[in-house]
Amino acid sequence: MSIDPKEFRRVLGHFPTGVTVVTGAGDEGPAGMAIGSFASVSLDPPLVMFCPGRESGSWLDIKETGSFCVNVLTSDQVEVCGLFASKSDDRFAGIDWTTEATGSPVLPGSLAWIDCELHAIHDGGDHDIVVGLVKAMGTSTDEVEPLLFFQGGYGRFGTL
Repeated sequence: MSIDPKEFRRVLGHFPTGVTVVTGAGDEGPAGMAIGSFASVSLDPPLVMFCPGRESGSWLDIKETGSFCVNVLTSDQVEVCGLFASKSDDRFAGIDWTTEATGSPVLPGSLAWIDCELHAIHDGGDHDIVVGLVKAMGTSTDEVEPLLFFQGGYGRFGTL
């Protein structure tokens, strides 16, 4: 039995995901990409994971740096997500980013950031499963909502 990729995407789209931008700072300048497949892996040691497309140019640039930062986007950062999901040559134009432990860009206004060293890369079909060892992290002091992706569109979190 084969699974149709369009149906696979449609069905999995019923699981809401947080939206992140994964960044890295290489010799050619900063690189970044929008990622929805992000999760914690382990408390001890502190590990997180994300799954970039194996052939993504941004991922190849970040991979070479040996580190990355996961920036968790707020519901006010839809445009930031769009920029980092685009094929733009300069996704960092006009963004005054900072750095923490690894030198990877931390995006201003993010809900949270998790700065990591590359720990392992596993085969995930047409994607890589990237595991990072957390070196530093932080959260926004503002009361903001996360940006969510659900059934092909963006949304916000609401409590019951």
